[in-house]
Amino acid sequence: MALALPHGYARQQDIDEAYDPLVRAADAAAANRHFAERSAEARRLLPHRLGVPYGPTLAETLDIFPAAQPGAPVFLFLHGGYWRARAARDFHGVALGPYALGCTTVLVDHALCPSVTLDEVVRQVRAAAAWTLRHIAGHGGDPRRIVIGGHSAGGQLGAMLLATRWREDYGLPDDPFAGAVLVSGVYDIAPLRYSYLQPAIQLDEGCVQRCSPLRQVRPCATPLLLAWGGAEQDAFARQSQGFHDAWRKAGNRGELLALPGADHFQAIEGFEQPGSALCAALQRMAAGVPPPSP
Repeated sequence: MALALPHGYARQQDIDEAYDPLVRAADAAAANRHFAERSAEARRLLPHRLGVPYGPTLAETLDIFPAAQPGAPVFLFLHGGYWRARAARDFHGVALGPYALGCTTVLVDHALCPSVTLDEVVRQVRAAAAWTLRHIAGHGGDPRRIVIGGHSAGGQLGAMLLATRWREDYGLPDDPFAGAVLVSGVYDIAPLRYSYLQPAIQLDEGCVQRCSPLRQVRPCATPLLLAWGGAEQDAFARQSQGFHDAWRKAGNRGELLALPGADHFQAIEGFEQPGSALCAALQRMAAGVPPPSP
């Protein structure tokens, strides 16, 4: 008897093609050059403090790009790489747009699979967010105006922050974030257990249940924007739409945004541009402005 795969996929190849960002990438090498060049530009032009520890291990650090003025809104960014690749340094360019809007940016580093489990990555990211809530005022940020940003695997991690019991587990206010802007995330990770990623991320059914934001939705006061690239595989759109449906059914505020013509990597370039739709959402959430009417 053939093994039944999640979400109606018949073969591992189908899952791989649905979730491998390279399948629809316009030019992956060019995207890597772009991220490297824009990150170098951010380090050259913006004040920054790199490698600030938030936890006891060497992997648990933050890179902070403080705003020009104290008491600034904060953009807390979680990078992609399917939990087993990449680092905050690769995405320093996302600080360019927020800085131009008067925001501090905090980028999170964490340990990578398979040296740790996905459960441990989630724990570390929650610890990073708790550190930011408690300490960002000392770096010129306003802890009452933190907006989460995440891309790809970072979208999943950002959504897990929204599922966290902040008061019960951390002694922090319930729903402490001003908003979340999550791009091309995977909110039900079940298919990835049967994908090319499994040797590195080593999911089991318990982890799928604990670390799939779609299965952790609760009433939450934080407004959420879910975006994806219009040139990506349909799976990324379906992931965002499915999470949005569950989010709204729980009584929460949520928006959807398809980014025309953008592939998986181009989808976050808007964070580099203060006039983009992504930065407009960040600025609006940080200011506590309700979303426009649908």
